[in-house]
Amino acid sequence: MLAVLIDADNAQPSITEGLFTEIAKFGVGSVKRIYGDWTSPKLGGWKTILLEHSIQPIQQFRYTTGKNATDSA
Repeated sequence: MLAVLIDADNAQPSITEGLFTEIAKFGVGSVKRIYGDWTSPKLGGWKTILLEHSIQPIQQFRYTTGKNATDSA
């Protein structure tokens, strides 16, 4: 069993296909979560990817300046 944890604030949706291809070499990603500030419009590109790969989005609000929300989690 593998856990896939993605930092949406610092990763692009385009990495997903390659990421899951690589993970498949080692087993099945049973737990798939993606962390980010989903109130930010810049994360809108992830929506289709989340649905296609059954990735659970986790909200991490931005409480600091200078770093993104997921860096502080």
